[in-house]
Amino acid sequence: MFFKGSRYAKVDELTWTDPAGREVRYKKIRFIPSTTATVGHIVHQGERLDQIAYRYYRDAERFWRIADANLVMWPAELIEEAGRTILIPPAE
Repeated sequence: MFFKGSRYAKVDELTWTDPAGREVRYKKIRFIPSTTATVGHIVHQGERLDQIAYRYYRDAERFWRIADANLVMWPAELIEEAGRTILIPPAE
């Protein structure tokens, strides 16, 4: 359902059966884990979170690690304003 590096890849999956007997699979709620960060990054105009993730992790799909460390649900919130300092956690 989610790509291998997704933050939802390891979240348990559940099944619900509707009144018509159709099974619907879904993921349990994923709570943002406590993530420590020791590096800060100043966002530049036009920068994207996947570019930042690639710079620090050499993997653009790990942008969600940065989102978790900054306690945001929507990653785009982190790059809305240039000059903002965001936290960069370790790769694992």
